[in-house]
Amino acid sequence: MKFNWGTGIVIAFALFMTFILYFVFEVQSNSKYDNDLVVEEYYKHDTHFQEEMARIQNAHDLQHKPSIKYTGEGVTVIFPAGFESDKVKGNIQLYRPSNKKFDFNTQIALTNSEIIIPQKKLLKGRWDVNMEWQYEGKKYLTKEVIYVN
Repeated sequence: MKFNWGTGIVIAFALFMTFILYFVFEVQSNSKYDNDLVVEEYYKHDTHFQEEMARIQNAHDLQHKPSIKYTGEGVTVIFPAGFESDKVKGNIQLYRPSNKKFDFNTQIALTNSEIIIPQKKLLKGRWDVNMEWQYEGKKYLTKEVIYVN
């Protein structure tokens, strides 16, 4: 059988397709390449986008804003002195972009205008902190990115 350039193109094309299909199969079947969504029901989540933007704007418009910081003790959320601790309600969601198994929520229960999420609950790396809270009937949303050392 004679080997010409047309046969070479067909063989090269077949090898390329095999190469691509191998990697598609590898990524889809190997649990190391986890394809989790950020939000399970993102269509439902997106319908409330305008509400979320209004809550973010409410938090932005505050004269004295709560602060979210990482300290040696853990994540510390400090509300300004003007806020009455017993009137602040809501929850804090800590989202781990690299692995959803480590995501968790905690209720806001202020002690001396602050709440501390202990270091032992946190792994090293990036955390997205979303604090949804309500004060005197008005809803707020504060988002921060922190890095745990």
